Amino acid sequence: MPSSDTLLRALHTPADPPLRPLPPSVAALLEALEAPPRLAAHLRAVHDVAAELVDWVERRCPDLAVDRDAVLFGAATHDIGKTVHTDELSGPGSSHEESGRALLEAHGFPPDLARFAATHASWTDPAVAFEDLLVSTADKVWKNKRVPELEDLVVARLAEATGGQAWEEYLALDDLLGRIGDGADQRLAFQAAFPV
Repeated sequence: MPSSDTLLRALHTPADPPLRPLPPSVAALLEALEAPPRLAAHLRAVHDVAAELVDWVERRCPDLAVDRDAVLFGAATHDIGKTVHTDELSGPGSSHEESGRALLEAHGFPPDLARFAATHASWTDPAVAFEDLLVSTADKVWKNKRVPELEDLVVARLAEATGGQAWEEYLALDDLLGRIGDGADQRLAFQAAFPV
């Protein structure tokens, strides 16, 4: 099967559990870049988890202003720099982060959206926005990886927004991330079904 057919399957095939489609502009860019199918599958899985996180935040903290579209775009494109640094698809590396930002800007996406390609691994920066924290969290919990330092930052922002106790926000977030983590094996299998 030609790789473009495999890429289209990664972008559009039904999955178990069901995964939301990527934003059309992102899917079109991945097709134009002839992105590795496994990358497309990964971006789809993280995007789906980000949608769950944003849905939950909107229900839990309706007064907290969260740019839903930015979070979903960020999750859908956070690793797009791996189309340039394909060695980072199967090994460690951070060169894809700035390359991803530059690639998105070169394709006409505004800097405030392109930033997620560079910020998804830098949640300790004090200037990072709540949306960036949600993208970073989605990029971890999609495979059931828990990062206490990152989750503490999310909890602090939630407690500040709700005026509630940090421990209450922690318990609620922990419950959500546990439920999301329960689907990790299926998401990992979906991603692994596509070649690097």
